[in-house]
Amino acid sequence: MELQQMRYVLAVAETNSFTRAAERCLVVQSALSHQISRLEKELGARLFERTSRRVRLTPAGAAFLPAARQCLDAAERAAAEVAAAVGEVRGRLAVGLIPTVAAVDIPGALRDFRQRYPQVRIGLRVGASEDLVEQVKQGALDVAFLGLPTTSRPQGVAAHELARDRLVAVVAPDHPLADEPAVDLRRLSTEVFVDLPAGTAGRAQSDQAFSAAGLGRDVAFEVTTAEFIGRLVEQGLAIAMLPSAYVPQLTGVTTIEVTDAPARVEYVIWSSVGRPPAATAFLAILDIPATEGADRRL
Repeated sequence: MELQQMRYVLAVAETNSFTRAAERCLVVQSALSHQISRLEKELGARLFERTSRRVRLTPAGAAFLPAARQCLDAAERAAAEVAAAVGEVRGRLAVGLIPTVAAVDIPGALRDFRQRYPQVRIGLRVGASEDLVEQVKQGALDVAFLGLPTTSRPQGVAAHELARDRLVAVVAPDHPLADEPAVDLRRLSTEVFVDLPAGTAGRAQSDQAFSAAGLGRDVAFEVTTAEFIGRLVEQGLAIAMLPSAYVPQLTGVTTIEVTDAPARVEYVIWSSVGRPPAATAFLAILDIPATEGADRRL
């Protein structure tokens, strides 16, 4: 079984197409198909169901995929470690983040990293904190930036606290509350809200605060990005509660202090079993201590 064959299988699984997989891998489709057929004969099982309209994994293919991905990741890490031993940083850097990261200028940090380490392939994913933690545990991400309630802490990963912040109310400029210097949760509980989906760490910050105060609220709109939250608020459809350090990135909204607002903590996390050279180099750019799992604020 060859690493290249595993790469081909992953490419087909991710694109659902032999043609697009061949384009991604920079080979002709016949060569890719031949290598996958060889692998299927070696394994004694078909990995893909092929029809004229679609390609999809068989149960055997679905079982093969995680192990193949782990093998490829291990091979990449081994090559990166060898390069690091002779003073080079290469391989991949997979970064995850929530939409409301404010403690770190992620685009600026990635720009500085690319200028310093041009041989590293950078990938970026945006998601919910709880999903990012799982992806770091599984090795799909090398580094991730989270926002959690003060009652929570990342579990099963190495974590470094970046900053703490409080949520503020965000309303349309012509909203009746727009001229108020400050409000409390009880007053806000009478409003219609837009928020992140129920069950996410970003949503939990507000839900826990209202619950602790013995209050309910009407979350009529659930969206997955803070930018779209801002757009709905701007149109006067709802109000929201967002981290104060993030809100300046929005336009067309008014910010109000909340006297009993919930707080949140931003973390950067990486695997508790170690981090590849590219991840170590990236965290060094952010002035994160080399000691694994160090918990010092920037």
